[in-house]
Amino acid sequence: MIVMNRRFIAMAITLSAVLLGRQTAAAQSCVPDVFEQTNYVVCTADPVKADLRLFWKDANDKPYRTFFAVAEAVKVEQKSLTFAMNAGMYKPDFSPIGLYVEGGKQLVSADTKTLKGSAGQIPNFYKKPNGIFYLGKDGAGILPTDAFAKAAPDVTFATQSGPMLVIRNRLHPAFIAGSTDRTYRSGVGVCAGGQVRFAISRDKVNFHTFARLFRDHLQCPNALFFDGGNGSGIFSPKMNLNDISWHGGFGPMIGLIE
Repeated sequence: MIVMNRRFIAMAITLSAVLLGRQTAAAQSCVPDVFEQTNYVVCTADPVKADLRLFWKDANDKPYRTFFAVAEAVKVEQKSLTFAMNAGMYKPDFSPIGLYVEGGKQLVSADTKTLKGSAGQIPNFYKKPNGIFYLGKDGAGILPTDAFAKAAPDVTFATQSGPMLVIRNRLHPAFIAGSTDRTYRSGVGVCAGGQVRFAISRDKVNFHTFARLFRDHLQCPNALFFDGGNGSGIFSPKMNLNDISWHGGFGPMIGLIE
């Protein structure tokens, strides 16, 4: 009986550890971080185990615009919004610029336009390559827009933005080390082990440094810029963060539901 009890206890401890590990892996974790004297908030989630979703319009077909509105909407499911971030650029009516897929339905088609001019003259979204962040049953991915169109992955959620920050461990070719083009920036990376890492700067930073945050510090071989300046924001109740957009609201947002 003593042997059986020990075995039972050992099995119970093992099972508890597995369950706790699964909960921890799926759970959102937002922490302050510093890279090259610039302050960030970095949030990590397992895209397979966590309930990550994109949000744009509510049940009345009106843009949510604020993290608070999304948080109120998920209460209908008796759940909570534990993390959220802006998830791409948008038009004055808060509609996404470029591909937007929500719940497996494509609501906006991909924008494949090419604009000519110097890098400084071309808006960020059109600094090729831009890209698409997506979520599916097998996890998350980030692909340049052209590669996404060729691969045609089966996705549940997808949002297009630009420029790509990191493409297969290489920085976007337009980025300049030491650039004086500094502002607040947000983005997403698909990183080691398939983990998704969202980062937002709390100090102004240029593209080159922001991209290296993902590649060199967060170990993300692929990363995508979401937005900058007043178009970037984060929601994390545990960190007492609930940013607003001074453009009148956000367009697409990504959130973790628990």
